[in-house]
Amino acid sequence: MSYPEWTTEELAAKLADGEKVNLVDVREVEEWEEGHIQEARLIPLSELTERLDELKQDEPPIVLICRSGNRSGKASAYLASQGYNVVNIAGGMLDWSGDVVTGS
Repeated sequence: MSYPEWTTEELAAKLADGEKVNLVDVREVEEWEEGHIQEARLIPLSELTERLDELKQDEPPIVLICRSGNRSGKASAYLASQGYNVVNIAGGMLDWSGDVVTGS
């Protein structure tokens, strides 16, 4: 199942332009608390299947990010196979040069 990818620069530009991005971080809680993008919501990959009802499809696409792009790629493939409109962030937080928020 294929899905589009954005670079972290593309994501940063959309956020800077005030575009509403349905951003979901699929890392674990400890990683999230070390630093995440302000506009993101946390739904760890390990909880994704139980929390599908939290994914709003009225705000497509669902934009997924993790540490490197690997877990968000898995989440993107799974969600795309379920009919969701998704975008994976290539490079993940390792490539993110924008601001981050720490804590929960």
